Amino acid sequence: MGRKLKVVFVCVLVVYTCCCCCVECHGGGGGGGESLLHGPARRVMVSILLGSISGCGCALLCACLLSFIFRYMRRAPILKGPVVFSPQISPKSLQAALLQNELSTSSSNDDGKTVLDNGFTVAVKKLQASQNNRRRVQRELQILAALRHRHLLSLMAYYYYYAVGDNRCFYYLVYEYVPTGSLEDAIRRRRQQMGWDARLRIAVGIIKALHHLHFNSTPPLLHYDLKPSNVLLDADFEPRLALSALANTFHGLRSPQPPAPYYAPECFPNFSIYTEKSDIFSFGVILGMLLTGRDPTDPLFGEVTSSGRGGMGVWFRQVLEAGDGREALDKSLLGEEMEEDEMLMAVRIAAVCLSDMPLDRPSSDELVPMLTQLHSF
Repeated sequence: MGRKLKVVFVCVLVVYTCCCCCVECHGGGGGGGESLLHGPARRVMVSILLGSISGCGCALLCACLLSFIFRYMRRAPILKGPVVFSPQISPKSLQAALLQNELSTSSSNDDGKTVLDNGFTVAVKKLQASQNNRRRVQRELQILAALRHRHLLSLMAYYYYYAVGDNRCFYYLVYEYVPTGSLEDAIRRRRQQMGWDARLRIAVGIIKALHHLHFNSTPPLLHYDLKPSNVLLDADFEPRLALSALANTFHGLRSPQPPAPYYAPECFPNFSIYTEKSDIFSFGVILGMLLTGRDPTDPLFGEVTSSGRGGMGVWFRQVLEAGDGREALDKSLLGEEMEEDEMLMAVRIAAVCLSDMPLDRPSSDELVPMLTQLHSF
């Protein structure tokens, strides 16, 4: 609407200029020639032209005003109190539980859980945000709540809280609680119990969730914060990927600081460049963890530089160039020859995902068949 009004305004100015030139040429011809429009006729013509221009100007101003009013009225209202997307949660019960448990501690990014009056347990993540972009945050959280996929953890509710004392704003994001914990917990405590089938199942579930975000969501979404603590596992090691929020709103609070092994090199020193291939790099780190059984900060992989280069990706490429891919595998996984062949293929996939250049990394659309063909899922 705004662009069309500008075009109309320019056209009116052009018509006005042409008319003025026309009156000047016909009414005041030089060289002593006789005027084609004499006094009364000239005044009538000028009056008509000025009236037309004034009418067009008023119409243009009215159109601009109506357009502004229309856009203002169409804006979504800022919702007050807890916003609930699940029938299992009562807004009053949620608000009371959040305020009673006082999750708003001094830290600006806290994870926790709380039990509602009906005995329903929910997971809660707290994020700090600006007070000035509430409408945009509300719109993006509604997009998150609409996501439906077996490997994505659904947003069940959120609550905006303004801490008057320290003049800060927080969002409590409420998710389904998964008591079996995260991939980070599983790698740390139950690694020996996780065979290759379970680890590959986790990798396939994560990449399917990313594929849904990148290709099946409207608009296409990015995760921005893919790491083992955001991958929750059920009793059968089926992953559920948690999204803190659409990080184009919140990522400024989580700028990567070295060492940040889950972030791609193009993300440093801030998130000014982040694409779906940056998500793929983070996935490559998780796949590398599943294959090696080691944290990406393990000294074995070397240090990640301040530009985000080095670490696990370089180590994988060196191992493959030496023709010794078996050395990259967790010793507790070695045994079956067929499984080792699958794992060695997965090592190559992880190395490609960890490429320094985004264009060299595969998309999630390519990775889904690459990983599912390793095994039947």
